[in-house]
Amino acid sequence: MQKTSKQYDAVIDKCKRLFVKKMTDYGCAWRILRLPSLTDQIYIKAQRIRQLQDIEVRRVDEDEASEFIGIINYSIMALIQLELGVVEQPDLNNQQADDLYSKHIKETKDLMDNKNHDYGEAWRDMRISSLTDLIIQKLLRVKQIENNKGKTLVSEGIDANYQDMINYAIFALILMEEGQTD
Repeated sequence: MQKTSKQYDAVIDKCKRLFVKKMTDYGCAWRILRLPSLTDQIYIKAQRIRQLQDIEVRRVDEDEASEFIGIINYSIMALIQLELGVVEQPDLNNQQADDLYSKHIKETKDLMDNKNHDYGEAWRDMRISSLTDLIIQKLLRVKQIENNKGKTLVSEGIDANYQDMINYAIFALILMEEGQTD
């Protein structure tokens, strides 16, 4: 699991660098997005990954890796929105956004460490396409919870689903780095 921790950190470092660069370009305009809008953005990225996995000819020169990074960063934004709420105008500077990113990724990594301990890193034997399907399943769950105004009877909340999506996307990127094509 030590190897996983280092690989996880390397993926997050790449994702966070992109997040910080986009914050420099755009500020935190994403703070005005409601949770369903963020969920839909993540859904678009996950569906695009699935489409790329299923087709042979591509017309746009993008790969699954950039879409998985998008899922991670949009999910972090969603966790921040859950914590702070939606605003009418951007209200975070780059340092505040960076600190919130770090806080939520630490909590998400802690969850991954606990699950990895209990599941014995079973994800390493999974296909990338299966991780994609699990992300889509989580998105459909989040959409249902959103439609239910956030109320659940016995299920985990929206935050846990976003954290799982982050971890599945990171696992997919690690497997891609290791040379797995599916």
